[in-house]
Amino acid sequence: MDGPFELVIFDCDGVLVDSERIAVRIEAEFLAELGWPLTEAEIIERFMGRTTEFMDEAIEAQLGSRLPADWKDQFHRRYREAFVAGLVPVDGIEAVLNELTIPACVASSGTHDKIRFTLGHTGLYGRFEGRIFSGYEVANSKPAPDLFLHAAASMGAEPARCAVVEDSLYGVMAARAAGMRAFGYAGGLTRPERLEGHGTTVFDDMRELPRLLADGSA
Repeated sequence: MDGPFELVIFDCDGVLVDSERIAVRIEAEFLAELGWPLTEAEIIERFMGRTTEFMDEAIEAQLGSRLPADWKDQFHRRYREAFVAGLVPVDGIEAVLNELTIPACVASSGTHDKIRFTLGHTGLYGRFEGRIFSGYEVANSKPAPDLFLHAAASMGAEPARCAVVEDSLYGVMAARAAGMRAFGYAGGLTRPERLEGHGTTVFDDMRELPRLLADGSA
């Protein structure tokens, strides 16, 4: 595949692995039990694309001393159990990766442990091993550009020649801030209009991505 890009940067959750639907359901259930009932739409708005640390701080600010001492461990266990039971690759992503001929990497807000687990469970880890970057490696998480700029520098790519594939508002905002071309995947939980904006191509079928990248589609 030829085109205007020298690097494709993939987000992980909701782009490579279909984890967001599972995670948001678990978050809605557990937060309600803890005493902070939020709808799934509110959780998507507040937290999707942000780090776990950002979410943890928000929960602590909201609930404070009402939180049980082991609430983070409980959360982590519920995620793991749900992912083991139902996590699969995003529909069409394996065909996309088979077709790509330009370098690709992962840049996710998740921890390296989480990324390794979800990519490993879905059989995708080997495709990106050694080219995985976590939001915990940089000072500022999405929507700041730090993570994508770090990934590009590590891969030896010019930001302007990078394409970022994201499924969250904060992710596409980070790509724009980094001066990169954003491809907003609307086949998941985020409404297409939330992803639209300058320098962003919105699409809802992952199988279309190679063509869009080749076109450098505006």
